[in-house]
Amino acid sequence: MKKTNRFTVAITGMNALPENPAPGISVASCLRKSFGNKVRIVGLGYDAFDVGLYAEDLCDAAYLLPYPRFGSEALFLRLLDIKKEERIDALIPCLDSELSGIIGMSDRLLGIGIHTFLPTADQLMRCHKDRLPELASKINLHYPEVKALFSPDFFNFCHFEGWTYPLIVKGPFYDARKVFSSSEATEAFNDMVKDWGYPILVQRFIQGEECNFSAIGDGQGGMIGGVTIKKVALTSKNKACVGVTIADEAVFDYAQNMVKELQWKGPFELELMCDSGGNYHLIEINPRFPAWISISEKAGQNLPARLIEMILGLEQRSVFDSPVTGTYFIRYSSEQMVTLNQLEQMIAHGTSVVDTKE
Repeated sequence: MKKTNRFTVAITGMNALPENPAPGISVASCLRKSFGNKVRIVGLGYDAFDVGLYAEDLCDAAYLLPYPRFGSEALFLRLLDIKKEERIDALIPCLDSELSGIIGMSDRLLGIGIHTFLPTADQLMRCHKDRLPELASKINLHYPEVKALFSPDFFNFCHFEGWTYPLIVKGPFYDARKVFSSSEATEAFNDMVKDWGYPILVQRFIQGEECNFSAIGDGQGGMIGGVTIKKVALTSKNKACVGVTIADEAVFDYAQNMVKELQWKGPFELELMCDSGGNYHLIEINPRFPAWISISEKAGQNLPARLIEMILGLEQRSVFDSPVTGTYFIRYSSEQMVTLNQLEQMIAHGTSVVDTKE
């Protein structure tokens, strides 16, 4: 096992918009609770107003990255600069939009000492939203029909093709809205195109109870851990703001089948809908930890901490028993106080360091 007094982990996705928070803050919280000051956490964001960058109880340092649209080479060079300052040992990417680029540079990152634990490019493509019907059929899951759209005109005549409202409109990376009319659907389409580009997806709505599941694939068909939540209350972006851990063997089995089929490597979230007949429908597979992952620590399976133990060859300090059921999370908004100097430093130099390195 690797022996070290302190190690450094960089985490992306540090924004915390109330309607649609990114996972980075929850991941950082899990690491801090598990490792305490043994871990130096470097928050990585794309906007100077990403609130997690200034959470001094979580991040020891914070840096801005170039947006994914500037390409993977710009991102690699920025990480190389940060590595010179921070001696990063591991990187946990938490945003869908950046994963493809980071996977493509994973060998180069390892060459400069930054370890990752990520799926292959092919594995990532197979769980993309427009490829899910094929995957669902292989693991014996129902899947609501989906169409890729480049124009909102479909919403005006969709009933002629047997599509009835409500429908779910989704962006290529983020955002999902339940719409009840062509005007609502067109508005959602146009908003998502502005934010994420094409194609926009439309999916048949399934009435039922949504269950989400998160675990880690070991890259050889095995699954590590596994926490299931039921969404109790949703935001307008269809994100859970209240959830509770449950035990559901069917969800666990479907996740195992998915991991085995893909030989998945890395964290993931499985979104399923159980209809009134007890049938499960695959809604999405997200190739990273979810924003609710902090509940895994309370439920007895600190998945982000286990991921770091695996990446860095650290001693695995706990055996994962079945997660504790009946554990709730309730998401709330909080204000992060930031000084003018901190904000100026982030905007002008793309960095904010709040402690000294050891």
